[in-house]
Amino acid sequence: MLLLAVFVPAALWAPAWLWAILMAGVVGMAAYEWARLSHFPPLSARVYAILLALCALALPVGLAVDWPLFQRVLILLSVAFWLLVAPLWLLGRWHAPRIFARAAIGVVILLPTWAALLYLHARGPDVLLGVMAVVWIADTAAYFSGRLFGRHKLAPVISPGKTWEGVMGAFVALMLYAGAWSLWGAMPVRPLFFMAAGLLYLSVLGDLFESWIKRVSGMKDSGDTLPGHGGVLDRIDALTSTLPIATGMLMWLERSV
Repeated sequence: MLLLAVFVPAALWAPAWLWAILMAGVVGMAAYEWARLSHFPPLSARVYAILLALCALALPVGLAVDWPLFQRVLILLSVAFWLLVAPLWLLGRWHAPRIFARAAIGVVILLPTWAALLYLHARGPDVLLGVMAVVWIADTAAYFSGRLFGRHKLAPVISPGKTWEGVMGAFVALMLYAGAWSLWGAMPVRPLFFMAAGLLYLSVLGDLFESWIKRVSGMKDSGDTLPGHGGVLDRIDALTSTLPIATGMLMWLERSV
């Protein structure tokens, strides 16, 4: 709740430059936690986090007119990772213990998420919060339906607490959300249903991916930045998989109009 209390007002009222600084800070904190999960030496973890945060701050300014193209490249990189690499990673239960490989994967996960946050914020807080609400609604519905009806484990080896009943509860909630968007925005409901279902899959995938990384790292939480709620990465795991691909969908729609 504390994170939302800061994030939502920033999404609504922060100017673009302040939003970019805040999101670079989030990238830095998440990068440090990723480095801890990857068992980087303490100094290396701090350097890695600082470098990613500085990249997030410097890229739009340094690239200038080339920034939109680079932003699209980051989004495509994320799409390839989440649609191809991450499912194979979980199916194969890869560990990827080498620091270089883990550092590269951290960049692929975090920088496109940051690029997506900037892109969606530039389209307006209603677009940004509307996309993020997919993850929030799915998480909330999955939690309560899983607690009430959960019997069949979704991925017991990776995350024993998740159930198929929780996923179904999230699916129903997102169908209702898509229907509400259709009525409010006068948009065709069928594409919204497919988009919501796809983003639900990605949300679950992002959650399971971080759960697997924590499991092979022997850690319960990614960090203790948020007392009682784990680390920043624990809060944004599903967003790292959904936001870049939702942004890719929006980019494609804007270019095809």
